[in-house]
Amino acid sequence: MAAVMPAPASSRLLMSGNEAVARAVWESGVKVAAAYPGTPATEMLEVISTYPDLYAEWSVNEKVSLEVAIGAAYAGSRSFCCMKHVGMNVASDALMTLTLTGVMGGLVIAVADDVGLSSSQNEQDSRYWGRFAHLPVLEPADSQEAYDMTRFGYVLSEKFQVPVILRMTTRINHVKGLVTVGEREAPGAAGFKKDPARWVMTPAGASKRIPLMFERDKALRQMAEASELNRLEAGADRRVGFIASGPAYMHVREAFPNAPVLKLGFSCPVPVEKARQLAALADQVVVVEEVEPLVEMELKAAGIEVLGKDILPRSGELSPQILKPAIARLLGEPVPETTVAPPMQVFPRPPTMCVACPHLGVYYTLSQVKNLTIAGDIGCYTLGAGHPWNALDTCISMGASMGVALGLDKGRGEADKDKRILAVIGDSTFMHMGMQGLLDIVYNKGNVTVLLLDNRAVGMTGGQNNPGNGYDIHDNEAPRIDFVKLVESLGVKTERIHKVDPYQLPVLFKTIREEVKVPEVSVIITDQPCVLTKAYHKLKPYEVAEDKCTGCGNCIEVGCPAIHVTRRGKEVKASGREVDLAFVRIESSVCTGCGLCLQPCAPKAIQHHEPVSPIKLVKAVEEVAQ
Repeated sequence: MAAVMPAPASSRLLMSGNEAVARAVWESGVKVAAAYPGTPATEMLEVISTYPDLYAEWSVNEKVSLEVAIGAAYAGSRSFCCMKHVGMNVASDALMTLTLTGVMGGLVIAVADDVGLSSSQNEQDSRYWGRFAHLPVLEPADSQEAYDMTRFGYVLSEKFQVPVILRMTTRINHVKGLVTVGEREAPGAAGFKKDPARWVMTPAGASKRIPLMFERDKALRQMAEASELNRLEAGADRRVGFIASGPAYMHVREAFPNAPVLKLGFSCPVPVEKARQLAALADQVVVVEEVEPLVEMELKAAGIEVLGKDILPRSGELSPQILKPAIARLLGEPVPETTVAPPMQVFPRPPTMCVACPHLGVYYTLSQVKNLTIAGDIGCYTLGAGHPWNALDTCISMGASMGVALGLDKGRGEADKDKRILAVIGDSTFMHMGMQGLLDIVYNKGNVTVLLLDNRAVGMTGGQNNPGNGYDIHDNEAPRIDFVKLVESLGVKTERIHKVDPYQLPVLFKTIREEVKVPEVSVIITDQPCVLTKAYHKLKPYEVAEDKCTGCGNCIEVGCPAIHVTRRGKEVKASGREVDLAFVRIESSVCTGCGLCLQPCAPKAIQHHEPVSPIKLVKAVEEVAQ
């Protein structure tokens, strides 16, 4: 992304939480920022990369991005790292030792939790990492707080020489609000100072750092109790008091404006004494937290009587529509009618792939190949599990298709002895965590066919660059990985590596059918760019000749959303069997001319779209008028 001139200090800007964090990172004098794309966190680094005077990179995975940030912080520079919640699972190996070494320059780690599972395979609560790794956790409730807490995070980090977790959720990441911004601090770098007892974590060195970590916990707890980020708000309605953080606080304030509330911004360590003060202001206390009962259990352990997940849902956002009926039941009051209205009925719109997506032909082909067990992975191609392909059997985590496929091979029983095992993985996911899995398959002589879908982008999160397309985060040229050589270097035999065009269905079908029969590891690399990137070039669109369409519906099975069913019918064959027919049209305005639908069309009813010229259109109108 191109660099921009930052708005001047004191400007009030409409910003999402992601944009607010990015601005605060720049203002804090950060020198190094690193991340791997992951919704809802992606835009933080995208925006940071547009600011001048700092280094930003897309790393190959979250662990590497955190390690880059750690190195910069060891060198005395301020650094930043961001990821979605499942990314912290990948980075946790480094995190759990970083808590012992600490840092020199400030380090803020922004973790975005996907409450409600908008775009994730689970709904984990990243506040656990604060407890697990003995780190302070800050929780903003809007864009202004995201900005303020990021800036405060660097002060806190350097005061205690510890990384700080900024816990965000989708509601904060993507919702916009007004933010008043300031000036950029001059970046500083004290330089790396050799200290093996601190920076080289051997068992002997780590054991000496653990008592220091516990002392830090005590100091952080005292600071949390005194922090203005944890504030008591009095209320006239004493029947129920609330403890909440992040977006849940906003929902509480909207639903119960007159209730006493303890708003947690510096939420780990939990300010237990402030919670006692709130308990003295209310008859009952309800902890409203998304999503796990962390604060609830800690307060109960401290002897404070609170309610929480015994009356509130264990998953999803705690909106006023959820809170109001729950509290009404608690108080023995009638449930408000506005909260029990039936949900709005909308036409189902399941997620699907883009028009002309190069993965369409892959899944169409896989749906035609019999006797396959298919291990899937994380990316756009996960959608291959859906209609009309139904061509994925497992999906766990980034890179898991490799190990799962090997396990399916080695763990097969008599009922599966004739099954072919195939793994599907994207280019970015392969570099993120799949390479090790393929090496494991080769080393352990697995009978697995790997489909490596190279669309030259991190497609699911917006088409970001990666080492596979030859451009960095600023769109500058960078070394490009040769997947054929990479796969070969991991031990796959040259004759078992095939590079194919996923739009050439006969070639793709033949290659897959032949390779799954080979009793050793093989890799098929598809090579066409994501249709939403600048590397893709549209061709002349197609349309359906209605007089030739027989309604066979073969083109629908490709799954391209540019193809629409116009009417359905039935036909009775000579044998007496009734066959369903589906007559279709192609939305030529969005068709890119990839030709996928053309190939399974038996009657050749699909042809190039010929737009009507303005002159012909005028003549047609005149004829109708006459």
